Amino acid sequence: MEVTNTSGRRKTSIARIYMTPGTGAIMINNKSYDAYFTTIVNQFKVMQPLQVTDNVGKYDIKINVDGGGVTGQAEAIRLAISKSLCEINVENRLALKPLGLLTRDDRMVERKKPGQKKARKRFQFSKR
Repeated sequence: MEVTNTSGRRKTSIARIYMTPGTGAIMINNKSYDAYFTTIVNQFKVMQPLQVTDNVGKYDIKINVDGGGVTGQAEAIRLAISKSLCEINVENRLALKPLGLLTRDDRMVERKKPGQKKARKRFQFSKR
């Protein structure tokens, strides 16, 4: 049995996935994906690469995800699944690439600067 192992990242989230041919079970940190992601938007993000390439129900996916928030984790998983589908079949790339599912979103939180309240917000200025 062939196991495809890839990883995806978004903000501070890192997702490692193991994809094998199977019945379509998706386990995220030993929970089903719809129990792990309660919002429909994040569930859609996880399933999007599979729906675009018509592979829903063909692969069992075991996912370890760590760091960040739920949206960052969902987008990291989406990138990892997309990369894995391209490893399995190169023709999936033609469907995934135009939708931006193979691009790593490199936007990160800007660091807080000293003497300021946040990265760009200043403390309130008082003239007198």
